Amino acid sequence: VDLNRLPVLKCWPKDGGRFITLPTVISRDPVTNARNVGMYRLQVFDRRTLGMHWQIHKGGAEHTRVAQETGVEGIPVAVSLGGDPAVMWCGSAPLPPGIDEFLLAGWLRGQPVELTPCVTQPLEVPAHAEFVIEGYVDPHERRVEGPFGDHTGYYTPPDEYPVLHVTAITHRKRPIYPTTVVGLPPMEDYWMGKATERLFLPLMKLFLGEIVDVNMPPEGVFHNLIFVSIKKRYPGHARKVINGLWGLGLMMLTRCIVIFDEHVDVQNTQEAYFHMLSNVDWSRDVIIQDGPTDALDHASYRFAYGGKIGIDATAKGPMEGYTRPWPELLRMDPAVKARIDALWPRLGL
Repeated sequence: VDLNRLPVLKCWPKDGGRFITLPTVISRDPVTNARNVGMYRLQVFDRRTLGMHWQIHKGGAEHTRVAQETGVEGIPVAVSLGGDPAVMWCGSAPLPPGIDEFLLAGWLRGQPVELTPCVTQPLEVPAHAEFVIEGYVDPHERRVEGPFGDHTGYYTPPDEYPVLHVTAITHRKRPIYPTTVVGLPPMEDYWMGKATERLFLPLMKLFLGEIVDVNMPPEGVFHNLIFVSIKKRYPGHARKVINGLWGLGLMMLTRCIVIFDEHVDVQNTQEAYFHMLSNVDWSRDVIIQDGPTDALDHASYRFAYGGKIGIDATAKGPMEGYTRPWPELLRMDPAVKARIDALWPRLGL
């Protein structure tokens, strides 16, 4: 076993070492045996050990906590590199606990994910992976990992994380090593996050049926900002959606939620900012409260806990205490617009 034979990149000048940045990390709950598939960066410490970046809110970290509580000495882990893009992406999907990520990957592919047994650990891995790294994590062992130039656009400072002890490395003939460089958005990982946004919109609508559309702009770095348009029906409806989203899985980490009326195209950030800055009374239409934040959120004064804001950018009416007539939004006469549109080809435009 020699991790140094892999072409692992050091992505940024002040990174603490070389990092595997596009892994599919597979482990099982020590009690229920439920599988978790996650995308957690791995720092190469030496020939046989890796830093396992199991953040506090993620499934792998929960396996560590369960192992500590039940006295399990080692957590089997497999790392799949490469293969089907749907399988690679599924590790980043924020699925509810207990739902196997490979089921989602199979649905996206239109056929089940073919799995094969590991050679040294009691786990299964995608059969078409380019590389497979097998090993175990001692739930009581920690080692300093980082710093790392992260998708936040900042270096994540060094911190203690579990260690993966490698027991085997297997690969295909002439394998291709997959990697990505994250950093100030938008980078490649932003578009993976955008796919998550689109694929999980129907699930969000299942829990909050008034949602029309959502957009996580690149400036928000995933959990920092989300625009949401809704079918508003009653006073306080926007606040209901804000609090509902904060109670929905990893949406709890969102630092800023802005709610718009259904006619606002939240994918058009210029339009969204216009309506937010036009419609919000900053003393009345804002919720500020403390709650869980991303472990990478350096602005929080406490680790993984800090302030967040919800903004109601919808039009207001008498039932919400707005006593003046709400102004009508400017809209061009459709007939005039159609006549002008017909002129453009004649002008060569």
